[in-house]
Amino acid sequence: MKNELIKSLNRLLSDYQIYYQNLRGFHWNIQGRDFFELHVKFEELYNDATIKIDEVAERILTIGGIPLHTFEDYTQNSKIEAVKNVHNGEKAVTTIIDNLSSIVEVERNIKNTAEELNDSGSADMISAFIEEQEKTLWMFKAWLK
Repeated sequence: MKNELIKSLNRLLSDYQIYYQNLRGFHWNIQGRDFFELHVKFEELYNDATIKIDEVAERILTIGGIPLHTFEDYTQNSKIEAVKNVHNGEKAVTTIIDNLSSIVEVERNIKNTAEELNDSGSADMISAFIEEQEKTLWMFKAWLK
């Protein structure tokens, strides 16, 4: 069961790495009337993703695993698709919603596994991520309306 948790955390790490790269591309390539607003927001999101990437990797180490650390590992283990050449704000926001929704789903499964193992450190970390990301999802969905 612990190996399952480590594998799931490595999947999450991979998802975060692809999500991070998507955000960087959105930040660099956004165009249009929402440029100033979204350019800043995308930077905020990728900075947050960087922190979460480090926390997930360190948690994997803490519970006795080895974090994945190559692009090949990330692309093979992530369910999130890398996107490129997105210039449109609505397309970028829709992709963020899709990416974050996928991440939250993985996190909910990790939280359940961690709770079954009485691993409150992993469960607490993931719970905090979920709470924050649910609010981000709500805000981006509101932005699309």
